[in-house]
Amino acid sequence: MTRTIWDSSVGKKTVMAVSGLIMLLYLVVHMIGNLKIFFGPEEINHYAHWLRTVGEPFMHYEWTLWLVRVVLVVAVVAHAVSAYQLSRRDIRARPTKYVHRKAGSSFATRTMRWGGIILALFIVWHILDLTTGTVHPGGYEHLHPYQNIIDTFSTWYGNVIYIVAVVALGFHVRHGLWSAAQTLGAGKATRDRALKIIANGLALFLTAGFVVVPVAVMTGVVS
Repeated sequence: MTRTIWDSSVGKKTVMAVSGLIMLLYLVVHMIGNLKIFFGPEEINHYAHWLRTVGEPFMHYEWTLWLVRVVLVVAVVAHAVSAYQLSRRDIRARPTKYVHRKAGSSFATRTMRWGGIILALFIVWHILDLTTGTVHPGGYEHLHPYQNIIDTFSTWYGNVIYIVAVVALGFHVRHGLWSAAQTLGAGKATRDRALKIIANGLALFLTAGFVVVPVAVMTGVVS
C-alpha cells in the first residue's frame, strides 16, 4: 500500500508538500533564533546552549537537537527525491519542450529546480561554515554563534552566498507553499487569492528576516 502511494505522482507530491511544510516551520523558528543577534552576544550564545538542553532531564544533552536534525534530514531527502523523480517523470511524458512558455507560469515556478539546487548546495556550505566550522573564515568557536556569524559576514563571499541563497529561498517558498496547499486539498478557487497573499507575505517575511542579519554586520549595526 505504502509503495503504491509512493509510486504515484499524487503520493510524491504529497510527500513534497508535507516535507516542505516541515522545513518551512523549521525556517521560521531558525529565522527567529537568528534575530537574537540584535540583542547582543549573551542572548544568542545562551540560545545556542539552550537548544542543546531542551527536554532535560528527560532527554539527554543534545538528544532533542539531534532528533530535530534527523527529522530535517529525512524531510530534505524526501523532498529532493520526490522533486527529482517527478521532474524525470514529467520529462519522459513530455520529451519536447513547449514552443511557447506555459501560460500563467511565474518566475518562481520556472526556477523551482534551480532554486532547489542552489538551496541544497547552500545547506552543505552553511553546515560546514557555522555548524562544524570546517570552512569557517575565522577562528570558529563552538557555542559562540555571535562571533561566528560576524566572521562569516565580514567576508564578501559569505554575504554573496548567503543572500543569493535566501533570495532563492524566497522564490521557493512563494511557489512551494501555494503548491503544497493545492496538493493537500486546502486550495480552492475561492481561497486562491488569500493563499497567494499568504505565500507572498511569508516568502517576503523570511527573506527579509534572514537577509537583515548579514546586512547588519556589513553596515556595522552588529559588530
